[in-house]
Amino acid sequence: MADSPPKSQLYTRTGDKGTSSLYTGARRSKSDIIFEALGTVDELNSTLGIAHHYCHEIGNGLHVELEEIQCRMIEIGSCIATPPEQASERKVKATRFDAEWVQQLETQIDRLDAALPPLKNFILPSGGESAVFLHQCRSICRRAERTLVTLAEQSHAVDEVTKYINRLSDYLFAAARFAAHFEKRPETLFKAGAKTTR
Repeated sequence: MADSPPKSQLYTRTGDKGTSSLYTGARRSKSDIIFEALGTVDELNSTLGIAHHYCHEIGNGLHVELEEIQCRMIEIGSCIATPPEQASERKVKATRFDAEWVQQLETQIDRLDAALPPLKNFILPSGGESAVFLHQCRSICRRAERTLVTLAEQSHAVDEVTKYINRLSDYLFAAARFAAHFEKRPETLFKAGAKTTR
């Protein structure tokens, strides 16, 4: 009889009773706001991956920045998973989120916005695959920000992370518009009281 394959490292069985561990080693219920925040940031990262794919496909250049932002999402996760009151000074320092990244996003927003015509109307998520997925990223990003606010109220504040996520939603809006204009795809304008015509 053939030997059984070695146990995969992909599962540990330690979370079978509904708890998971933080970077500090402490275990909490998977319903804890920390894991809600971590899960939302992870969802955002996955959707950024889709936007990255389409931006790379059309060659609008945004994929370079999006890949860097995806790396920031991993660092944000480490920061969220390290409540400072429970962590060693070494771990707090290792997971500190750099305020410089907020400034970097603001610079990128300014650059994108300067390349776009002024926005005079509300727009619907539209403008091609790259643009609509960037709009979806923006929506998830807003939800991530809301979970971070709740995290600050219930557990621990991650001020620079919250600022970054707030700016990121603005970046994603500008990036979505940039992607649409790069492809020369029209943005659908909001029309009050619009009705479907048959």
